[in-house]
Amino acid sequence: MLRNCVIHINNEQPLIADLFELPNPTDVALRLTNLRSLDGKRPVFVDDSKSVFLFPYHRVSFVEIPPRALASSELGEDAQVPVTAIVPVGGGPAEQVDDEIEIDEDFLRRIREV
Repeated sequence: MLRNCVIHINNEQPLIADLFELPNPTDVALRLTNLRSLDGKRPVFVDDSKSVFLFPYHRVSFVEIPPRALASSELGEDAQVPVTAIVPVGGGPAEQVDDEIEIDEDFLRRIREV
């Protein structure tokens, strides 16, 4: 268990929680327990902070896992957190080139004169 991780939710104040495991790229939700606000109090929308909570990833901006949380977990202090980048295969915006763009010479001339 990863203790005292900070969960940053879209358009909300950050929350502190205990994660059951490191997030994986294949997960659709973040599973956590012991949910509390930064000042240690129970949030108003929570009945029992010891419950198990699932936050869908489309609502989570990012998860902050402090080094002390990794050190105190079964992963150990020297644990490497895997980072996965999802890159679109073919046809991404960077690969699309529009050959039909025509440069407006009159517009460029007016910019140069300014």
